[in-house]
Amino acid sequence: MSRWKALPGELDPRVRQLVVRLRRLKDHSGLSLRQLAAKTGYSASSWERYLGGRSLPPREAVEAMARIGGDDPTRLLALHEVAAEAWGEGRAGTSAPESPEAPEASDATGATGTTRAAGVAGAAHTVEAAGALRAAGADDAGPYSLSAPNEQTRHGRSLRVALVAGSVALVLAVSSAVLLAVRLSDGDSRASATPLGSATSSVSPSGPRTYACEVERIDGRWYAGNSRTRDAVLAEGLAGPEVAEAQCLLRRAGLAPGVVDGIFGPHTKSAVEQLQKRAGLVVDGIIGRHTWGALRR
Repeated sequence: MSRWKALPGELDPRVRQLVVRLRRLKDHSGLSLRQLAAKTGYSASSWERYLGGRSLPPREAVEAMARIGGDDPTRLLALHEVAAEAWGEGRAGTSAPESPEAPEASDATGATGTTRAAGVAGAAHTVEAAGALRAAGADDAGPYSLSAPNEQTRHGRSLRVALVAGSVALVLAVSSAVLLAVRLSDGDSRASATPLGSATSSVSPSGPRTYACEVERIDGRWYAGNSRTRDAVLAEGLAGPEVAEAQCLLRRAGLAPGVVDGIFGPHTKSAVEQLQKRAGLVVDGIIGRHTWGALRR
C-alpha cells in the first residue's frame, strides 16, 4: 500500500475528493508511476502532479485510470466535472489554469478512446443539460474565464454548479437503485451458491430490509454470511448484501455502522473512517481492497 504525502491544505474539497479516489485506484492497480505512465500515455511526472493535488488531471487521464482500476467511469467523470469547476473558480482572476498535458506519443489514443466510449453514455445527460444552460445564455464566460465576472456571469456559474451537483446526485441514485434491484432479483441464486448459506434477511411490510450477521472465521478471515467479496468498491449511497457484510464486520470490530440494512449511509461511512484510521489506511470512507483486508482480519 502506498504511503501518500498529505494533500495541500488549500486544496478545494471537491478536488481533494477526486484526487483521493485516483490514489485509491492506483493503489488498487498495484502499478508504479512509471508503469501507470506506460499504460495511460501520461508521463510519470504528470501523474505525480495529478496525485499530489498540484495539477488537475485531464478528462482522458481520469478515464484511463477508471479503466485500469476497474471503477465506474461515469461516477469518476462526474467527480472530475465537479473538480474542474472548483479548479477553475480557484484560479479565475489570478492566473491561467495549467493546461492539461497532452498524452505522450505511445498508444495514448487507443487507451483513452476506449475509456471515453465507456464513459460517454453515462455522462451524456450532464453534457446535454450543461449545453442547454449555455444556449439559454446563463453562463457565456465559462468556468475558466479570466475576466472579472459580472452579475449575470456569477448567477450563471451558480446555476452551473447546482446543475453539476444535481447530476452527480442523480447518477449515484440511479446506480444505487439499479444495484439494489439486481441484488434483490438475484438474491435466491446467490444464497444457494455461497458456502455460508446460514445468513438470513427479512423484509418488514412497514420497514426496510434487514440482514442477519452469522459471523464465523474461515481460513483465517472473518465472514458474516452475506458476501464473500474481498475487493468490491463500496461508497455512500450504494446498497446490497456486500454493504450488509461490511456492516456486520464493522460491528464485529467494535464500531457502530447503524442498522444492518445493506444501505451505505452516514453511520456506515463514519464507522468505515474510524476503521481506516485505526488500520493506518487512507481515511476516505470508501471500502476497497485494503479496507476489506482490515475488516476480514
